Amino acid sequence: MTSYPTTDRLTVADALESHHFQITEDRTVGHADEVLRGAHVPYLLVRDHDGRCEGLLTRAGTDPFDSRYSEQTPVGATAHQRGPFAWPALGLALAALAMEIRHLTVWPVTDDDGYLLGVITAARVAALLALPPGRAEH
Repeated sequence: MTSYPTTDRLTVADALESHHFQITEDRTVGHADEVLRGAHVPYLLVRDHDGRCEGLLTRAGTDPFDSRYSEQTPVGATAHQRGPFAWPALGLALAALAMEIRHLTVWPVTDDDGYLLGVITAARVAALLALPPGRAEH
């Protein structure tokens, strides 16, 4: 018989989802906008030159730049969501509260060295926390 954690024991690791669309902070806003539109994704994860998670860029973050500045402005100069980020052992209920306070629908999850492990979404967190005790999905 498979044992499932109760909702009070769920952690961010239980809600972790992969996300493959990333961009480095030195790429231009124009390039980021092309990826966002071409891949039909609502956000890109931003990495620094060492590959560590720098944040999350949405289309709203690229909107203030018109075409002549978007090809000159690096992604790192935009107003994108930055840390702190979630970590795998963080309790899921606490993560839900932090996301609510910060008005986040997506939150990057990093390891102790700042490397991206994936993301958690408000919808997935809410769904897991709404399950009856002992019925959490894996």
